[in-house]
Amino acid sequence: MTKPRFKRILLKLSGEVLMGTGQFGIDPGTVDRVAGEIKAAKLAGHELCLVVGGGNIFRGLAASEQGFDRTSADYMGMLATVMNALAVQNALERMGIETRVQSAIPMASVCEPYIRRRAERHMEKGRIVIFAAGTGNPYFTTDTAAALRAAEMNCDALFKGTSVDGVYNADPKKVTGAQRYETLSFDRVLSDNLKVMDAAAVALCRENGIPIVVFNIRGEGNLAAVLEGRGTSTIVEDIKA
Repeated sequence: MTKPRFKRILLKLSGEVLMGTGQFGIDPGTVDRVAGEIKAAKLAGHELCLVVGGGNIFRGLAASEQGFDRTSADYMGMLATVMNALAVQNALERMGIETRVQSAIPMASVCEPYIRRRAERHMEKGRIVIFAAGTGNPYFTTDTAAALRAAEMNCDALFKGTSVDGVYNADPKKVTGAQRYETLSFDRVLSDNLKVMDAAAVALCRENGIPIVVFNIRGEGNLAAVLEGRGTSTIVEDIKA
């Protein structure tokens, strides 16, 4: 059997994915479907850790633009990610997959604090670790938290599950004929300001040689397909001239 290119991955999910067809909150059916995708990847032999955004509940940057203190708004957004992490944990464990939630903001009654060596040990034991509360600091997005945790966990790649099947030269929902990239360099993403992840996250992945794989998590079986190298995605990596 061909050895998979990416053995250990960090899966970054936007909070909006968990809304399903709703406009707000958490849709249990959608969470179960996403958990099923994660379970299938786990059973296929991949090691996984997760970062889930909080935009389905509270978006700190948007709130700060409406008058909230930015620091307070960002902390509120971090708490939203903890709620999402617990929802995903609940779904996975009902499917028989052992998980641990670790929060960058300590809340001992709810989950473990983030401790890198403990997280590594959980993964060595075959558990899925869900990292919550971003980096624990305001002014940093969950994209940056995902890149940071991917580096700390020595992941082979960062998979970003979104509502589109890759990176385009224009918004495919608005521009007819927008072209999808198969591969992109980190430098191209940064210089052209392509909306893959925020610049800090892209730079962190570049510095640590961690490819970013952008794919559509909403499609049934897409995560497994991309992991097997047959799905539709865009891979951002260090492309040598």
